[in-house]
Amino acid sequence: MECVGYTANSCPDIDPTGNPTVGYGHLCSDSSCSEVPYSIPLSAQDGESLLRDDLVPAQNCITTDTAQPVTLNANQYGALVSWAFNVGCGNSGSSTLIQRLNAGEDPNVVAGEELPKWNKGNGEVLPGLVRRRAAEVDLSNTPTSEPALPAGC
Repeated sequence: MECVGYTANSCPDIDPTGNPTVGYGHLCSDSSCSEVPYSIPLSAQDGESLLRDDLVPAQNCITTDTAQPVTLNANQYGALVSWAFNVGCGNSGSSTLIQRLNAGEDPNVVAGEELPKWNKGNGEVLPGLVRRRAAEVDLSNTPTSEPALPAGC
């Protein structure tokens, strides 16, 4: 695998917590990202395809199953998918954030209070995660008339 001259995200790299990643944050199972079904170095198109593949489970992580479904607009939903993609299904699914949404609390209040708590890697605050969570809160708070997808959310 020759990665000289390619963009930073097209070849496997080590994230701030010591894990191998490629593309737009795909967590690899090994340092060569052998499970990735696309040729490495990734083309821009394959990087986007890998991201789309990775977002499916992240979307499923935040689907609520309460008797009274949580209503999110597209920006709130997008912010939560970004967060779930980053922290993983196990963490997001068992989180206080999802519990509070399922209890019927205001999504923007919950996002503003809970998302910033997810700013650590290996027990240390990471500036990149602080920026990412602030951007997710900003997105969640951005008004839109677009409904969330999937529609059943």
